[in-house]
Amino acid sequence: MIPAEQSKGFVKSRLDRLRATLTGHVEHGGVPGLVALVARGDDAHVEAIGARSVGGGPVARDTLFRVASMSKPVTAVATMILVEECRLRLDDPVDELLPELADRRVLRHLDGPLDDTVPARRPITVRDLLTFRMGTGILMAPPGSYPIQQAMDALQLGQGMPRPSVVPEPDEWLRRLGTLPLMYQPGERWVYSTGSDVLGVLIARAAGRPFEEFLRERLFEPLGMTSTGFSVAPEQLDRFTTSYWTDPATGARAVYDEADGGEWATPPAFPAGAAGLVSTVDDFYAFSRMLLDGGRSDGERILSRASVELLTTDQLTPEQKTLSNLVPGFFDTNGWGFGCSVVTRHTELGHPVGQYGWTGGLGTVWGVDPKDRVTGVLLTGRAFTSPVPPPVVQDFWTSAYQALAD
Repeated sequence: MIPAEQSKGFVKSRLDRLRATLTGHVEHGGVPGLVALVARGDDAHVEAIGARSVGGGPVARDTLFRVASMSKPVTAVATMILVEECRLRLDDPVDELLPELADRRVLRHLDGPLDDTVPARRPITVRDLLTFRMGTGILMAPPGSYPIQQAMDALQLGQGMPRPSVVPEPDEWLRRLGTLPLMYQPGERWVYSTGSDVLGVLIARAAGRPFEEFLRERLFEPLGMTSTGFSVAPEQLDRFTTSYWTDPATGARAVYDEADGGEWATPPAFPAGAAGLVSTVDDFYAFSRMLLDGGRSDGERILSRASVELLTTDQLTPEQKTLSNLVPGFFDTNGWGFGCSVVTRHTELGHPVGQYGWTGGLGTVWGVDPKDRVTGVLLTGRAFTSPVPPPVVQDFWTSAYQALAD
């Protein structure tokens, strides 16, 4: 017999502990508000704690957050839809659809001048974009540390904290990117993020319609992700959060982006596949359920089971992990699939082997455990201060897994 305090997947008293822990982070000023979802199969529990802004109205289950890099797995799924339709092939060069990236030059030294280059040994492929092995991306170094970083910033390519209002439209964005050499040879090592932005342009050209339309028609509408997109409509702004960050000059909390009149209040010129989306916990739960069900949703097949398995399998070689960097030790316990991380060693409570997902630097995290069918989504309005998840994220995963009924 199942004890009265035990649900199908969780122990109620331990879910109460999760709520108390998250409430503490809000009350102590770590985040102004948050919405958290933990689910095991059909058994989902949501906590909405705090406010949409400092001194503002309360968050609710349907509150909208900027999910930043949680956009990456969505972009990867969209890419695999086109691979399954044979409009893209994983190991084909992208040159035909993206001629701006043909005949690449590669920096001889990362810290060298931009004209000190050698020819690329091979073209960039679709697989390179999905696995972040295209040869360029966001370097985990202070802004301006390398000439190539300075050049990317000068061209307003949006390869840093998300700023939708400053990035040009897709064709111009890719033209500018194509004027720069690669940092490394294609396929050589993992370099963060830029591959997902390139995929957004590739998807639009392969599908023959704008990236945001393709996502809406092929993913968001079939999955019921009615609140997910690259901007917030005027009639939904009362559900939207203000975004905060830690001012690098003062160390104090400051407004990063307002809800009303901010950068996500109007459609962007460049719908960023790497970090542009706004969403809710239930929309990401629907996305997670589709992946857990092998690509199906309410009887409709969105993606094949084989594609889901490939997308969520570690794709990096040991050598590539050694050459790459995110934070020290990350690739000792994690790999990278298509647009998401994959846990490869069980060293922490809340991160079992096989769990896949990713974080959003503006204060969000998502993960799916296919073995125990556990989904976790945590959305906050406070940007992280480093690639290492803050205590609220660590405590969320610990609290979610300590609440499992078995």
